[in-house]
Amino acid sequence: MTGTTYGAAFAVRWMGTVAAAVAREADRLTELDSAIGDADHGANLRRGFAAVSETLAKEPPATPGAVLVTSGRVLISTVGGASGPLYGTLLRRAGKSLGETGEVTRAGLADALAAGVAAVGQLGGAVPGDKTMLDALTPAVEALRESFAAGRAAAEAGALATVPLRARKGRASYLGERSVGHQDPGATSSALLFAALEEVAAE
Repeated sequence: MTGTTYGAAFAVRWMGTVAAAVAREADRLTELDSAIGDADHGANLRRGFAAVSETLAKEPPATPGAVLVTSGRVLISTVGGASGPLYGTLLRRAGKSLGETGEVTRAGLADALAAGVAAVGQLGGAVPGDKTMLDALTPAVEALRESFAAGRAAAEAGALATVPLRARKGRASYLGERSVGHQDPGATSSALLFAALEEVAAE
């Protein structure tokens, strides 16, 4: 099925499925964030992705790239804290990387998301192993080249792998050793992104 391509409607469904997953998991994300952050990750993302869904429903963009650019812009303008700019950068950069193409392959989407992940790393000054969203995003993007299911599995494994890590970036880094033993909320929400992607691709 390497020849399968995905258009704007697919990207809109993906963002809608992310919004539903974030709404469902918001309390858990906030609980994780209350241990090592500001206790607002779930609430912030729920508000942001609800705004994304609303915007895309009003004026559906014509290309997958435009869907992602629009989604990123909405997140940056509606989500407080670090997660708005980070998720916004991820989606905007991925969308810009896709350009004006009307259809995208899974490999093309993986390339675009890799560009987005690189931009997130530059913005936050983080690398994999720092106990951030990159610990889920980086392996997920690589695995996405193999399949949507592999991307989801890699993201979920990456999020779980943050538990024993000591945070070196973000608010959690202020806790030093006390950040060990907690799952990173950003990596956890990043895994929802890839779970939603697999779900929509399987429809």
